[in-house]
Amino acid sequence: MSVGEPTPKPARLIAGPGQHEMEIKKSRFICSIARATSEAEARAFHERLKKQYWDANHNCLAYLIGERNEFQKANDDGEPSGTAGVPMLEVLKKRELINTVVVVTRYFGGTKLGAGGLIRAYGQSVSDVIDAVGIVERRPFFLLTVRSSHQDAGRIENALRASAYKLGEVAYGGDVGFEVHLDENEIAPFRAWLAELTGGRNQAEITGQAFIEVPVS
Repeated sequence: MSVGEPTPKPARLIAGPGQHEMEIKKSRFICSIARATSEAEARAFHERLKKQYWDANHNCLAYLIGERNEFQKANDDGEPSGTAGVPMLEVLKKRELINTVVVVTRYFGGTKLGAGGLIRAYGQSVSDVIDAVGIVERRPFFLLTVRSSHQDAGRIENALRASAYKLGEVAYGGDVGFEVHLDENEIAPFRAWLAELTGGRNQAEITGQAFIEVPVS
């Protein structure tokens, strides 16, 4: 992405792996979630949980893999067709997640829930674990580098740390380089702020681009 190009919609991912358990009519639903960047990773996650919960009645699977969810899977693992994997997958889609694998382990409590009850239980289980781990947006940021003499570096660094701008690496050599992460609409205001701070002696060059994960409130 270059300055001036349309900004793509940020990718949404879970903030990290996690687990959530709930009980409905004495059936235990243990939902485990993680990131996965390939179908092989997602299958390995499923296999690990099947071994961990080898005595469970079901270990149902759903995943969305790829920047555009090119790879999708829903597996009911013995539950009535369409009552487990599909509602799990639909929650991932509704939350607009990518590269996510989820497994819901069920220990049957002796009372049948019916198709509608199963659909609600498996969907709720996934929704609850997502709420527990949280969601982040992977947003593109431009990397700008500000070069300074060692004499001015302390004042510039203190000002950057006290500001709302996102300071990255600080590199010391013949001079000092401050890496600042900026959204596109922050570049012009930052350059104006820097010019005022340094009396126009220091400038900020665009030196790259990175992606930063920002929590979704």
